[in-house]
Amino acid sequence: MKAYRLSVNLKLGLVVFAGGIAIASLWYTNSLAEQLREREQSIIQLWATALAQIPKAAAQGSNNPYLPELRELDQFLQAGTLSDGNGIPLSATELANLRRAVVWAMGMPPASDLTFIQDAFLEPNAFGIPAILVDSTKTTPVIWQNVPIEVESLAGLTGADSARTVAKLRRLQESMLGQHEPILIDLTYPSLDGGPPDRFVQYMLYGESELVQDLRRFPFVQLIFVALFVLIGYLTFSYVRRSEQTSLWVGMAKEAAHQLGTPISSLMGWLAVLRMPDSEPMRERAALGEIEKDIARLERVTARFSDIGSLPRLEVQPVKPVVDTIVTYMRQRLPTQGRKITLTSEVPEGLNANLNPELFEWVIENMIKNALDAIDAPDGSIEVLARRFEDRIRIDVSDSGKGIDRRDAKHVFKPGYSTKKRGWGLGLSLAKRIVEDYHGGSLELLASRPGEGSTFRIEVAVA
Repeated sequence: MKAYRLSVNLKLGLVVFAGGIAIASLWYTNSLAEQLREREQSIIQLWATALAQIPKAAAQGSNNPYLPELRELDQFLQAGTLSDGNGIPLSATELANLRRAVVWAMGMPPASDLTFIQDAFLEPNAFGIPAILVDSTKTTPVIWQNVPIEVESLAGLTGADSARTVAKLRRLQESMLGQHEPILIDLTYPSLDGGPPDRFVQYMLYGESELVQDLRRFPFVQLIFVALFVLIGYLTFSYVRRSEQTSLWVGMAKEAAHQLGTPISSLMGWLAVLRMPDSEPMRERAALGEIEKDIARLERVTARFSDIGSLPRLEVQPVKPVVDTIVTYMRQRLPTQGRKITLTSEVPEGLNANLNPELFEWVIENMIKNALDAIDAPDGSIEVLARRFEDRIRIDVSDSGKGIDRRDAKHVFKPGYSTKKRGWGLGLSLAKRIVEDYHGGSLELLASRPGEGSTFRIEVAVA
């Protein structure tokens, strides 16, 4: 049925929508994690390069081409044998000031590169990237940072503590080797004896910061929340559907009882008339005629409930006899005790449509009953008006009742919804299902104003 397909489509749409959000979020967070990962690779490369520049900066800081001359000048200053241009020996204060200047010059040039490297890259450790510096064998750790190791060096550790620390570092090293290629650090130190420079090879192993790890875990956490959202939405929607179906079945049972109740009560009354001892032949014939009508009514009710449970057969039918039959039936049953309600219909000849007469009569009956229940004043009117509009037939059912509030207008076709104290809220819902699911038409609340009445419109295709 159309309602079942709508239910399935809504569930599938909910799953697809949630899945799309999850996939988009997963792609975005992975993209962001990769960008941060590349940034951290650049940072760790810069850190490794800074380590390799330390020997060069230290060597530049100790390379002063005027150091021998400055040392010789310092010896003269210590002897106190210097004089000015006029041959006058320098005073003790002048000698002391000049010696301080020479000592300062002996320390030139200053190791500004080394100081910058130490202050900007190595000592602050502001990047939060786990890293381990190992020797050329890629096994023995030299220094490490941002790893879950409490000690800063293996020096001073006992055998057991040292073994546990080294084992933990080895596990971290294996994990880092699986994440990134190690960075080669080529350290070159000047020889102390004037020979070729000393060369040492080290490797920088590094992993991912906590921020990148959190970004990689975040999509899975989000998928869990999306799955919970889909599950809750599915369960909620299923509960609503079950409640709606329960209301529908309860309403159908009550509607069946209502449909059967009127002719059965009438049959019981006419049987009582026939059992009267002084019953006249004319009265008996009238009673038999009414009994035949009630039996025909029961047959129509049976046909209605039989058709509502299966796909009904539609045939080209004139609309006027179908509408007039039920209007005449309902007009004879309008309340007359202290009330004056008129029921009129205007259906032109020549309007034909593919109909199931029993079910379409049920639609018109429910619409008229709904209009009758909406009239709470002593006087009122109900009008059924049919017109052709292009390739459609429009049937408007209008009443002068209390109308429908705007807030309630969207609920009038929901099963179980009713503004009546003793209503079961099935008439309009059932009529809408018959028109839309079985006849391929539409049923809508065309207009309604509180205190002025309502107009419902049925549309079906012209045959």
